[in-house]
Amino acid sequence: MDLQTIFTRIKTIFLTWLAPAVGVLLLGAVLGVFAWSSEAASYLGHEPGTCNNCHVMDAQYENWYHAAHGREAECTDCHLPHQNIFSYYIYKGISGMKDVYSFTFKTYPAAVRANEKTIEIVQANCIRCHLDTVEGILSQDQPFERRCWECHRLVAHGERGQSLTPFQDSEVYYR
Repeated sequence: MDLQTIFTRIKTIFLTWLAPAVGVLLLGAVLGVFAWSSEAASYLGHEPGTCNNCHVMDAQYENWYHAAHGREAECTDCHLPHQNIFSYYIYKGISGMKDVYSFTFKTYPAAVRANEKTIEIVQANCIRCHLDTVEGILSQDQPFERRCWECHRLVAHGERGQSLTPFQDSEVYYR
């Protein structure tokens, strides 16, 4: 076997196995450092303080903390679907990535509002948790077109104005 053949085999082995393996190891190291430094694992849980890591959520967190639900429910109890574990974590991941994107690139609105899907999820969770209370309402012949928070506005996030955020009492909350 000549020297040229040996170098060709070494080059083939390196390009086929070693280079991709080193690349995967480096990528794993970078992702590991990112996960450790950003405390990424905490975002898999349900601690309300984690939801408040972004300063744009200060008003919502502060109002929830002082409201009745602050003692009974966590953010994920209301804002994530609970049909099954898959829908829970898929929506949590999608919603979280949207939050990361908007926070990183500063595209979040001045007043954070729930989108249509979140509104559906929150309504379903109100009914899920308070089924004994709302069962009589849901079984009547009247149309059920109102959202729970239209009458119970202060329950989940409490009285507006409990925060120093300048948008707290603006008219956008009364749409």
